[in-house]
Amino acid sequence: MTRLGVVISISGFAVLMALLSSSSSSISIAAPAQVSAARIDGLFSQFVSAHEPGCAVLVIKDGLPVLRNGYGVTDLRTLQKIGSETNFRLASLTKQFTAMAVMLLVHDGKLHYAERLTDVFPDFPAYGKAITIRQLLNHTSGLIDYEDIMAKQYAGISDDKIPQIKDAGVLDLLKHETATKFAPGSHWAYSNSGYVVLAMVVEKRSGMSFGDFLRQRIFTRLGMRGTLAYERGRNDVAHRAYGHTKTADRWSETDQSSTSATLGDGGVYTSLDDLAKWDAALTAHTLLTAKEIEPALTAATAANGAPPQQLDGSLAPLYGFGWFLDPYRGHRRYSHYGETVGFRNAIQRFPDDRLTVIVLSNRAEVDAPALAESVADLYFVRR
Repeated sequence: MTRLGVVISISGFAVLMALLSSSSSSISIAAPAQVSAARIDGLFSQFVSAHEPGCAVLVIKDGLPVLRNGYGVTDLRTLQKIGSETNFRLASLTKQFTAMAVMLLVHDGKLHYAERLTDVFPDFPAYGKAITIRQLLNHTSGLIDYEDIMAKQYAGISDDKIPQIKDAGVLDLLKHETATKFAPGSHWAYSNSGYVVLAMVVEKRSGMSFGDFLRQRIFTRLGMRGTLAYERGRNDVAHRAYGHTKTADRWSETDQSSTSATLGDGGVYTSLDDLAKWDAALTAHTLLTAKEIEPALTAATAANGAPPQQLDGSLAPLYGFGWFLDPYRGHRRYSHYGETVGFRNAIQRFPDDRLTVIVLSNRAEVDAPALAESVADLYFVRR
């Protein structure tokens, strides 16, 4: 167990002992912010090569970034070292920005969570009448996965021969479907389709492109100057990390796939430096009030009010709007993972411990959530 390394007053000690004796269950408390960089470096020791892709890790404790480290290189052509300014493709960590964009439109009075998909897109098929904006946000819509539709459409064709699809193209694919996987609100199933559609909802109701809305309403407001929704030919990613995959003993650059051009489910690039600003804004309620952010941090329920189940009958994870809400070892947690060709990422926010850990990686075999949890463990003392 990590030593606290603080002097506890007599009265403080009495309070602590009373708390410990009042419960028979194990209690976790926050350790001090002073965890040595060497201990964290030890967790990332396999990624330190100056000739291989790697990782970046950010630790925020008590509102302050206490560690920003990069390991490895951004790509195998330039061998540029990964730093706190390096921009990674976030993959599904993007969903928290998409959700925030939707919530800002609700704040503006331009959208409501109870609205139906057909209210926004009158030409959407009849099955969209049963799908609400809230269900799109918390993955209870039942929309067919656009990746599955594409897999059938391009069966037997290698991914590098398949044209990249964009958000509008996904919406068109879904308009050719006639039903959902399950009755909306009856089950939970993680849905990239839902978040791509939400990006199109933002465009429709704001009158702006999705990328421009994110830039004007979120990134510029928070000073996230290096962050953008990447659109090839329209903008460029500065300080860019490229995704990689290792097969046998050889690295390949696997940065783009047929689904890498969609924005709402995974198209944002950002860095540790900018994510520190994002985390600070979430804590300070810079963009929305605490009351307005509550729906994002409230777990989805089934239509009957019970915890939702997945299609296999198992309980669904706790999920709000762009955030998983499952606790970790007794610690309240808001988290998300992101993975796409060549990238693996994780954000873990522990609000009661005032601790955030973010891991970004441009190599496909990394277990980013496990690494982030291992870092968090250094800040927890378990009894």
